[in-house]
Amino acid sequence: MDDRFNTAAGWVLFAGIVALGSSIASGMFFHADSGELPEGAEPGYFIEGEAAEGGADAGPDLGTLLASADAAAGERVFAKCTACHTIDQGGANGIGPNLYGTMGKAIAGHAGFAYSSALTDKGGEWTWEAMDAWLTSPRAFANGTKMSFAGLSKPEDRANVMEFMATYGGAPAKPEPAAPEAEAEEGAEGAASVAGEEPSEAEAAGAMGADEPVAAANAAGDNEGATKID
Repeated sequence: MDDRFNTAAGWVLFAGIVALGSSIASGMFFHADSGELPEGAEPGYFIEGEAAEGGADAGPDLGTLLASADAAAGERVFAKCTACHTIDQGGANGIGPNLYGTMGKAIAGHAGFAYSSALTDKGGEWTWEAMDAWLTSPRAFANGTKMSFAGLSKPEDRANVMEFMATYGGAPAKPEPAAPEAEAEEGAEGAASVAGEEPSEAEAAGAMGADEPVAAANAAGDNEGATKID
């Protein structure tokens, strides 16, 4: 019994040594650790990916977003803010100040609320642009602010929230949408290039054919051999 066990154990150990040696040899040949291919070898296939073409599109400008902003949609997004803020006129301060009449007013200007120095030192007014920057990232707008809200990443959400806030106490004039200058210039250049091009031979022949009179089929001919039909 012991002889058979020792024999079997020996063969298992021998097989393990052979397998380990084969693994080491194949790794050295195929450069498994370096990821390189043997000389003359070709990869089976490549996985192609999309090349990066720069950052994400910034989207419409603030004026264009505000022109189509929806106060009702903004009210739904503003529900996130009600844990810390009230917005009704005369509403009490909470963790954050009451927001009635905030748009167009001085930053950190709500009486009776203890703002952080990051906001009190900011200065200026809550313009549409300033509020958009604040809603994007309060900490980026005023580093050191006590407000822990991370911000609204979607420009449409910010525009809708500001439109909703403007219905509570008013707001300054909105910024104008940016004029589509690029499209207008492109169209003008295209028209100019077409106007400056000379007509092709086919177009020229067609134009001449339209201007030149065409002889009738039964017109009299004076050439020799022609038949004259009255």
